[in-house]
Amino acid sequence: MQSELPTQTDVLIIGAGPAGSAAAAWAARSGLDVVLADAQVFPRDKTCGDGLTPRAIAELQHLGLGGWLESQPRNRGLRAAGFGQTLMLPWPGGSLPDHGSAVPRTELDARIRQVAVDSGARTADGHRAVSITKENGRIGSVTFEVRSDGAKATREISCKRVIVADGARSQLGRQLGREWHKETAYGVAGRAYITSARSDDEWISSHLELRGEQNEVLSGYGWIFPLGDGEVNIGVGTLATTKRPADINLRSLTQLYTEQQRKLWELHGDFRMFSSALLPMGGAVSNIAGPNWMLIGDAAGCVNPLNGEGIDYGLETGHHAAEILSSTSNNAVVDYTHIWPGELSIRYGTAFSIARRIAGLLTVPGFISTLGPVGMRSNFLMTIALRVMGNLVTDEDMDATARLWRAAGRASIKLDQRAPFS
Repeated sequence: MQSELPTQTDVLIIGAGPAGSAAAAWAARSGLDVVLADAQVFPRDKTCGDGLTPRAIAELQHLGLGGWLESQPRNRGLRAAGFGQTLMLPWPGGSLPDHGSAVPRTELDARIRQVAVDSGARTADGHRAVSITKENGRIGSVTFEVRSDGAKATREISCKRVIVADGARSQLGRQLGREWHKETAYGVAGRAYITSARSDDEWISSHLELRGEQNEVLSGYGWIFPLGDGEVNIGVGTLATTKRPADINLRSLTQLYTEQQRKLWELHGDFRMFSSALLPMGGAVSNIAGPNWMLIGDAAGCVNPLNGEGIDYGLETGHHAAEILSSTSNNAVVDYTHIWPGELSIRYGTAFSIARRIAGLLTVPGFISTLGPVGMRSNFLMTIALRVMGNLVTDEDMDATARLWRAAGRASIKLDQRAPFS
């Protein structure tokens, strides 16, 4: 706990993961007074595959972490395996970097948070947001539960504006009226760490033929991401909807997948630090903004429905939210209620719509086992799939794949009963 923390601030950010810390860094750089609070004390872990796509690499470089990234593992692309095939799919490059990385969240999140501190944000570790005061829909203050040396106290911080980045479950978002709509696809995933003689492998690996204990094909994939430190991040993820919920034991499935890959990846010993998560995807949340507050990152459902990746969206939404705060800082009557969902819809709406429609199809029994072998026989099709599934189509891209993906998104969103972020 920091005794010098103020009792009021311009911008209060709840959650110091990639989204919140990026927002804090960019807001502080624009001259705003920022307090960045998190329920835990850093460094801390977060359930994640630890993979950094080229899009995440680009945003970290914008933050000023390019030099640090040079010291981290670099991967060339995806090794996709399944249905008797193995394809090596390089990252496409183009308007984005031609490489990715993988860094444990204990290190990555602490590094981004330090950038926020270096940019001028003040931090409040061990501060769990428990309640808010509101007037006419505007947040006036947030009350925190603070634990220090076994004792528990409360601290109230008044604020002009609030960014909520407290993760997929978003306890504070729930108090603000956030709703998660599970009729579209959502994700369940588990991950662990294990020693591997192939920790320096230059390719991340995804196994698209994920099989359960009865040898059934599941609507998900297994992954192994080399960390370059003697270990790999190993995990499994599956998709589900309200109609087709995921009825699996993630720890058991992770153990099964580990044994399936033990010889190929030269895995040693038991896995450690297993954890699991439930992920809203594709903007399947509503009430993500109010007069003086915005939800970003996982809290806003900004997770890729096709691969469960959320770090790049977290970094981008944090950056963009800070830009909006900066551009409206002198406007006392600005209302973000419609501004923020509108901005997210412009940036991600069409892509999320078509992606979660495809993800929903993947949950249909027999879909993957029927079409998976067809896709895996075509390097061309899987190269396209890597690009669209990996969120690697940017606004600058004008090639045929990019144009087709955007057109499919525009058509899809017209069919949505509930569009992303609504």
